[in-house]
Amino acid sequence: MNLSINDLALIYPEQVFLEFSQSEREKAWQETQNHNYSNATARWISYINLLCTNTFFQYLQSEADIQTNNYRIWQENDLPSIWNLVNGTALELNSTRVILVPHEENDISELRVPKEWIDLPQWVGNYYLAVEINVEQCWLRICGYSTHQQLKEVGKHDFTDETYSLAVEELTEDLTTMLAGIELFSIQKPVVEVLPVLSEAEINYLLKVLEQSNLYSPRLELPFTQWGALINEHRLRKRLYQPQQAENAVTQITQLITDTTINLGQWFDSVFEAGWQSLDALINPQVGNLAFAFRQGNTNRELTVEAAKIIDLGIQLGNQSVALLIGLTRENDDKIGVRIQLHPASEQNYLPTKIKLALFSRSGKTLQQLESRTQDNLIQLKRFTCPIGKKFSIQVSLNDFSITENFVITMPVNHE
Repeated sequence: MNLSINDLALIYPEQVFLEFSQSEREKAWQETQNHNYSNATARWISYINLLCTNTFFQYLQSEADIQTNNYRIWQENDLPSIWNLVNGTALELNSTRVILVPHEENDISELRVPKEWIDLPQWVGNYYLAVEINVEQCWLRICGYSTHQQLKEVGKHDFTDETYSLAVEELTEDLTTMLAGIELFSIQKPVVEVLPVLSEAEINYLLKVLEQSNLYSPRLELPFTQWGALINEHRLRKRLYQPQQAENAVTQITQLITDTTINLGQWFDSVFEAGWQSLDALINPQVGNLAFAFRQGNTNRELTVEAAKIIDLGIQLGNQSVALLIGLTRENDDKIGVRIQLHPASEQNYLPTKIKLALFSRSGKTLQQLESRTQDNLIQLKRFTCPIGKKFSIQVSLNDFSITENFVITMPVNHE
């Protein structure tokens, strides 16, 4: 069940709740369209960071009990190259650096900070704020803050995605102490281990490796000491970002992303967003008997809802089409089972060779990815269960074409 900002403010009276207008939301989205990003998730990360930063600055100017006007955004003119790689924004208040780390999860359980903001000498902060942002309802919630020392000594270092995390129960909710310290004292940045100095030959080699990588998140491609040495310096980070801009401009990559998040919970009431149809209602001679193919092996029909979307791969790929199928099943533990398949359409018997179907977390982490082979008549992700309120994304891509759909499962009240 999703709580309103007023409900949450009653539950967490010590936390800060801020609102932004729909026009501010749209302005932030339009601003992100002025820059090239390597993928749709990077653009979305840029969007929520921009919303978070703008709203927090307004709070400092109008509501926060702080007298100084000496604050700015670190690397403000270079933010696209940062957000293209890492979630988070650094603010400098007097001599103190505060890192805003936005999350979209409902009622977040932890502060999860990319390792770059903890262990890179040029990036390191003094304080780290866990921010829950609700784009659709136009508000954000500052759940609390941690110090650098607390994250290093108490936080959990996850090597799989190179983050430090701390449970929200360990955070300080009231921002008063932090803001007072920023106003009254000169706080030195934490000292972290110096990174190795890369030779020009090493730099060129590593940049070439990253440019040739097809990974969704290049930050996990290299050992962190090498990756950190590259992006710690503005000059090298720009070199990593600029080839992606040039490639996007030259090849004019066809990349589509829905502006809104699709609520799969509404499908149980037969409410489907534009472009999606119930599998039973799908009438398209190009797709054949998709319902029969999709339901093979699924015996739990009474608790299942299924829908499909026809995706046109574009003129460069011969106007071929594929069908993205999603099946949802209610589980006993208040979770939703999710099945996802990709089938040929366009009266074709087989999928295009090397078409990819991928599942991503909201942070952009690759959870599953499959690639079709010659004469595959479908590809299917491994079935997974999804808690109510959890967000994820599905991407279909082939060569320079990609389309990303964002999903969340929020059940109507009568289904709770």
